[in-house]
Amino acid sequence: MSHPSVEKIKLDSRRLRGNIAEDLLDATTGSLSFEDQRTIKFHGSYQQDDRDLRDERRRQKLEPAHQFMIRIRAPGGVFTPQQWLKLDQIATTYANHSLRVTTRQTFQIHGVIKRELKATMQAINSAAMDTISACGDVNRNVLAASNPLQSALHAQVHDWAQRLSLHFKPATRAYYEIWLDEEKVAESGVEHEPIYGDAYLPRKFKIAVAVPPYNDVDVFANDLGLIAIVDGSGNLAGFNVAIGGGMGASHGIAAHYPRVGNVIGFVTPEQTLAIAEAAITVQRDLGDRIERKHARFKYTIDDHGSEKIVAMMQQRAGFSLQPARPFHFEHNGDRFGWIEGEDGLWHLTLSLPCGRIADTAGRPLLTGLREIAKVHEGEFRMTANQNVIIAGVPAAQRARIDALVAEHTLDRENNAPTAIERTAVACVALPTCALAMAEAERYLPGFLGVLEPLLDRHGLREAPILLRISGCPNGCSRPYLAEIALVGKAPGRYNLFLGGDHRGQRLNTLYRDNITEAQILEALEPLLARYAGERETGERFGDFLHRAGIVELPPYPTYRQIPVELQP
Repeated sequence: MSHPSVEKIKLDSRRLRGNIAEDLLDATTGSLSFEDQRTIKFHGSYQQDDRDLRDERRRQKLEPAHQFMIRIRAPGGVFTPQQWLKLDQIATTYANHSLRVTTRQTFQIHGVIKRELKATMQAINSAAMDTISACGDVNRNVLAASNPLQSALHAQVHDWAQRLSLHFKPATRAYYEIWLDEEKVAESGVEHEPIYGDAYLPRKFKIAVAVPPYNDVDVFANDLGLIAIVDGSGNLAGFNVAIGGGMGASHGIAAHYPRVGNVIGFVTPEQTLAIAEAAITVQRDLGDRIERKHARFKYTIDDHGSEKIVAMMQQRAGFSLQPARPFHFEHNGDRFGWIEGEDGLWHLTLSLPCGRIADTAGRPLLTGLREIAKVHEGEFRMTANQNVIIAGVPAAQRARIDALVAEHTLDRENNAPTAIERTAVACVALPTCALAMAEAERYLPGFLGVLEPLLDRHGLREAPILLRISGCPNGCSRPYLAEIALVGKAPGRYNLFLGGDHRGQRLNTLYRDNITEAQILEALEPLLARYAGERETGERFGDFLHRAGIVELPPYPTYRQIPVELQP
């Protein structure tokens, strides 16, 4: 059976309405139609099924165990304690009793069935949250540096994430009509989409705002990256602009590759929205609408040339970019433990296993964070590395928070046996992701269990090596920036990538293709031995692999290096 193209579905969707409202009422199936499965992504939800049950249900002549993942739109990843408690209630009422912090600094809720989808959406809205454009061919959730140290600067950067998210939110009222029962817009007056146009974007578009010296949002992995430049007084002077980052790839197809963004210039705060809109509309007009896997902004830039794209952006924005200003990144990780902000409030960053907040044997994370939310006076900040910051804690409240952390074993920073475990990232993958070729989140603990003896053997237990695992080459866990990455190829088999850097500025390189766990360990053993014996003081694993000539830069186009003149 042939299905209409995604482009036709978007054009025919009546501004993202489709037949979702009618489909939700069909009790004969737990699924939506093919067309509405594509349209509902713009509303922040993916239809999935439990692949662990798929074969057995097929044998019983039952349809797949359909369920829905819902993603919250939360620019900058900030939630109030009241919102946290509401999300906890939603997860335990409608979903699979867990919350998951994503690499886009927000929450996903898994396991909602169709007949409870609308009630779940309404519960989210009742807590002053929504899921609009958290998925789909639009601007996705805007990342912003967690940055708990520089409190005033963080507030400015978080405000920019909010402004960018609001500016690029679709104009259609479809979300409010379908989920919140708003009165429908007359067919003759279907809304105009001034930025997105009739067919929205060719593919998703991602924006991130970073504050040097910490690249905790992996700013160069985004279609548009904004790097905050601070003046001598500590105020925001503007942003360096980077374009063309993206982690998606395909196994064995040279034309589909990851790419890190290239810095093209500097804008003042007043120019920021205009240059961002120019980037999005250039991608809207020039992006590939035939081959979806070739439709991201990075391919548009490489196909047309960076000079042409930048010239078009400047023309549409109505000004010329200034030369990029000096900046320097130290690392792309989070800072765990307590940190005091400049305003005297304290911030506690907790390391979460793959961002999964659930009650498991010995680690009641969901309950523990629920109890903290009941007494916390500040806010919760999600990080792009799937961790959580209990932010804005008065000094007098620290002991109370510490007691709850200890009682519920929330602190992986002190419980994780190795440094590599504290910073490891993995995507959801099986059983719910339709694209997954291998395990990721469920595989990470086991892989760490067999990797850690190797690290011990070579005295590397506390070496800060960045490990990321992805169940497929699409790269939701940003594996191509890791020092060690496993990218799923088939059940139990992975491609091994090595040589990314700890600042998020250099892509890694395929080192071994389609290998088993035993072969991965066999490949890593001699490299870890050499690193332990030959590394220079402070040298990171990815940098050592390049200096020693063990890996080279990948063969596909990449702006993996930041020009030396931009390093202050």
